[in-house]
Amino acid sequence: MRFALATVAIIWALFVLADGVDPGNFKTCEQSSFCRRSRKIQGSGSKYALIPGTLNTYADSLTADLVNKENHHQFAFKLEALKGSTFRLQIDEKQPLRPRYRVENALKGPTQAGHIRVQRETDGEIVITSEKNKAVIHGDPFRIDFYENDVLVVSVNAKNWLYFEHLRQKAQEQTTQPTEYENQQEQDAAVETPKAADTIDDPGAWEENFKSHHDSKPHGPEAVALDFSFPAAEVLFGIPEHADSFVLKSTSGTDPYRLYNLDVFEYIVDSKMALYGSVPVIYGHGPQRTAGVYWQNAAETWVDIQTSETNVVSSLVNFVSGSRKSPPPAAHFMSESGIVDAFIMLGPKPMDTFRQYSALTGTHELPQLFALAYHQSRWNYNDERDVTSVSAKFDENNIPMDTMWLDIEYTDGKRYFTWDKFKFPQPLTMIKNLTELGRHLVVIIDPHIKRDTNYFFHRDCTDRGYYVKTREGNDYEGWCWPGAASYPDFFNPVVREYYASQYALDKFQTVSADVMLWNDMNEPSVFNGPEITAPKDLVHYGNWEHRDVHNLYGHMHLMGTFAGLQQRDPNQRPFILTRAHFAGSQRYAAIWTGDNFADWSHLQHSIKMCLTEAVAGFSFCGADVGGFFGNPDTELLGRWYQTGAFLPFFRAHAHIDTKRREPWLFPEHTRQVIQNAVLKRYSYLPLWYTAFYELELTGEPVIRPLLAHYPVDKEAFGIDSQLLVQDRLLVRPVMQQGVSKVDVYFPAIDDKTNGDWWYDVDTYQRQERTGYVSVPVDDFKIPVWQRGGSIVPKKERQRRASTLMLHDPYTLIICLDRQGKASGTLYLDDEKSYAYRQGQHIHVNYEFANHQLVNSFVGKPKYKTLAWIERIVIAGLEKVPSSASITVNGVTQQLEVLQHDHSVVVRKPGVKMDVDFAIKLNFA
Repeated sequence: MRFALATVAIIWALFVLADGVDPGNFKTCEQSSFCRRSRKIQGSGSKYALIPGTLNTYADSLTADLVNKENHHQFAFKLEALKGSTFRLQIDEKQPLRPRYRVENALKGPTQAGHIRVQRETDGEIVITSEKNKAVIHGDPFRIDFYENDVLVVSVNAKNWLYFEHLRQKAQEQTTQPTEYENQQEQDAAVETPKAADTIDDPGAWEENFKSHHDSKPHGPEAVALDFSFPAAEVLFGIPEHADSFVLKSTSGTDPYRLYNLDVFEYIVDSKMALYGSVPVIYGHGPQRTAGVYWQNAAETWVDIQTSETNVVSSLVNFVSGSRKSPPPAAHFMSESGIVDAFIMLGPKPMDTFRQYSALTGTHELPQLFALAYHQSRWNYNDERDVTSVSAKFDENNIPMDTMWLDIEYTDGKRYFTWDKFKFPQPLTMIKNLTELGRHLVVIIDPHIKRDTNYFFHRDCTDRGYYVKTREGNDYEGWCWPGAASYPDFFNPVVREYYASQYALDKFQTVSADVMLWNDMNEPSVFNGPEITAPKDLVHYGNWEHRDVHNLYGHMHLMGTFAGLQQRDPNQRPFILTRAHFAGSQRYAAIWTGDNFADWSHLQHSIKMCLTEAVAGFSFCGADVGGFFGNPDTELLGRWYQTGAFLPFFRAHAHIDTKRREPWLFPEHTRQVIQNAVLKRYSYLPLWYTAFYELELTGEPVIRPLLAHYPVDKEAFGIDSQLLVQDRLLVRPVMQQGVSKVDVYFPAIDDKTNGDWWYDVDTYQRQERTGYVSVPVDDFKIPVWQRGGSIVPKKERQRRASTLMLHDPYTLIICLDRQGKASGTLYLDDEKSYAYRQGQHIHVNYEFANHQLVNSFVGKPKYKTLAWIERIVIAGLEKVPSSASITVNGVTQQLEVLQHDHSVVVRKPGVKMDVDFAIKLNFA
């Protein structure tokens, strides 16, 4: 095995020694033949029409036959109305030579059918309505216009860029016979249409080479493509994962955005290159309307973006005119195989579209609280002593930490479900030592399986035929960290069941039920494969080619892991971190932005990338604090901790070749900066926890772009250096080197200059202006404001881990709006089990008005807690009250009130969290 491991090391060194990723190792659109062909349609257009007389209408849908008038091939068209202002469009071959792949397991379950009514039907047009929405289907040329309240928001195939390569025999001599409709068209035209040659003039149609890799393409060309225009929009956003701006850029003259899960280390920022995840959902937003499209296809996909301008700034300038002098923004989705399966979400507001998407693909389930706290990781902590020492050092330095992570070196020679017996001779003791302190351990398990006949997992997969196959039917063998490796076929439910069973404590005996999981390298990463991933002509369960399902491989891996953790302990919520992801993967795992670099630009892109993921269903997103590659200086490291403290997933992680960077290894000033940031994160854990519960309940993202709540403020559309936590906090981290001030944008709530009041969370000083404001910062300052009109729950007692905060008292921060009012919510439960789904929780609304704070429960509280309200901070009062009184169960008591600069504090209300109360401010 020395030779094998040395070979892997050499391969990886060739990658890492380069100055960042080499784009030449990855395809361009021109090098991807289906993209090349699909894109050519943009110059000529394609000719598709509905066939008259084939229309059928049902209670929730309509169907018809669609024909390509150039080659006479027919397709089955279906338009279905779903509940919640959403339509589903499907186009497939009417009689394919073999079934075409339809994505499975991305949707959270069966869709909920709506109702349609045919409003009008003429020779060339069909108008249907559903709820307050309308779809106008044009027959020839084929096009669908979707209206929300009579406003046109999405047009499908308005550019005639529909392209569908039907399946064919390679040397087919007989062409498809024209239909009766097509014969009639020929007679009407009094010309004889020649039979279309059933070939495609492209050297990559039937086989394709990239570098030294050959793709056999046994089924030939099978691309699908379609355009979507957004007439009510000014900007487009979505389609993660890319290290680019939040607002999508025009791809005119450049490559399209690519969706193809790939292992890309030290990726380039401001790039349209593919990364680890592919979520094919896009949104079009304008001042009055927002709409979205979810393109459900798991094959390699490219997305061209058409905007009227090539940069956001110039487009925003032109908003003022109020008239559109150029085509509306449009997206052209181009996938290598599969069918057209598109969901059109009609909004009309940004938050409506996010909820509509979540209704389709699901949400994160409420995580255990520890998962929202601070995580400490590196590749790798060396041994048990190292793990114990690092944990102890956090306590010595009074820095909270909840979770230690172990990368691949903990295993016995990269054999997953095993431990290195020399470095980790007593893992259960090590784990027990952590859990007794209230901490957790996360270990990594990747999908590449070491080809070693003495390794039980490999032996079982080989004997039972559980591996992904080559087209010749042999087990595929690639190279990854263990050397020679094969990859379980997680599309096979039997394989997923076997994999899940390995997490049982009677099998994986060296872990406890509290140990959680990290699934990495699951794009899948194959060091010697084409573009560092698996060949497309591999074969999966069901006889599907890898090209059909590539972007789903990591998703299926997650399904197995999640099932394994649930079976291991059915009443404990699993925590999984994944790198590869697809639509719907949020139901199983958190994500991070992958192999970033210790550089200011990568810090800045952590916000951009996580905002884009959040609107695509992945609120539970973070970035490696400090950068995975490289060695951050003290300023960058401190600022990264401050930024990470306000992203949902908060983990420090670093490459094996980087210098150790635990906080106490830096100068005392830097350690204090880091400590301050981590403590701030812990104080806001009640807000994060509430936000994730409400995400599961409503589908509303935890972190949000400004346009989510300020949809008419055109200046806010392109801002991606700031984020909102729900609608309660505005965060603008310091992400530039050597600055003593930052420009913060305070958005307007209408098309004039009216805005919310915002309160600095450190001083409660009020900001009443809208627009850009220059804010001074020192090394410790994290620019964060609480919105006037909101109530935020906090816990301000310091503990070593969040698990020890369960019964700690709460502080309520009340920031008043212009009317002297505020409202907010708080959620609490046991922070670990599924008992909350049986009602064992407390969900409470708080309302402040007329100088009085009252609570009201959402349902009867069934969870018993020792926690109570320790203090109430109120900012924005016009004068200081002389006292306050609290009434509980008809009994009234006096409370002390203190003034602190720009706020007042009501001390020790002492009321339990499950008790109704009213607190009244008294003025002399």
